[in-house]
Amino acid sequence: MVEIALPKNSRIERGAVHAARPGAKRVRSFKVYRFDPDSGRNPRLDTFAIDLDDCGPMVLDALIKIKTEIDSGLTFRRSCREGVCGSCAMNIDGGNTLACTQAIEDIDGDVLVYPLPHMHVIKDLVSDFTQFWAQYESIEPWLRTESPPPEREQRQDPADRAKLDGLWECILCACCSTSCPSYWWNSDRFLGPAVLLQAYRWLADSRDENAGERLDQLEDPFRLYRCHTIMNCTNTCPKGLNPAQAIGNIKRLMVERDA
Repeated sequence: MVEIALPKNSRIERGAVHAARPGAKRVRSFKVYRFDPDSGRNPRLDTFAIDLDDCGPMVLDALIKIKTEIDSGLTFRRSCREGVCGSCAMNIDGGNTLACTQAIEDIDGDVLVYPLPHMHVIKDLVSDFTQFWAQYESIEPWLRTESPPPEREQRQDPADRAKLDGLWECILCACCSTSCPSYWWNSDRFLGPAVLLQAYRWLADSRDENAGERLDQLEDPFRLYRCHTIMNCTNTCPKGLNPAQAIGNIKRLMVERDA
């Protein structure tokens, strides 16, 4: 279970309890983190008893039901509902994942729902991604070339294209980065697993012509080398990717360049 960062001098209080409708037979309790920084109140856990016979199978379905039918003030992000956009990343049952792909039946007991850990909370389950996006932008995640652009397209043979598998699928949900203790402690300087996986995606792209400059930008005691390979990032990735391996590949390229 990962640790949730709380506002300074605060603690999580017990919040409201909402009972299930009369006659409900298959009831599960959802304990949902609530925090509004503008209210001046401490964070709290509200409890919602949900009839699973009247709810979709995923945790996101339950959250939508809560917001629609019980408490319209509940705040969270969501968009595609297909595990593609990464918007509904949050901490569920002690692990970072996507609410839209986390089945309720795979969780034993009460369903605990928190925002992603160690990020500032804007409200309830919505975390502040400002720093995360700035770090992503810093690696310049686009093709950088010196050659004149082709008339129609940048061609790539199948073998080189296959090297990008396991990299391009990243949806930037930040589940991996916010499960990493090194990122918790050094997020102002360490880029974190998600951004470093994205950095390797461009280093591995045969069409990119700026590998040397990209490596120079990563050559720093903190930007890259705070990774200690504890594998939290790989274990929690909802897309089944391996950020730890990508980081290892960047370190290998560093060694080969300096050999």
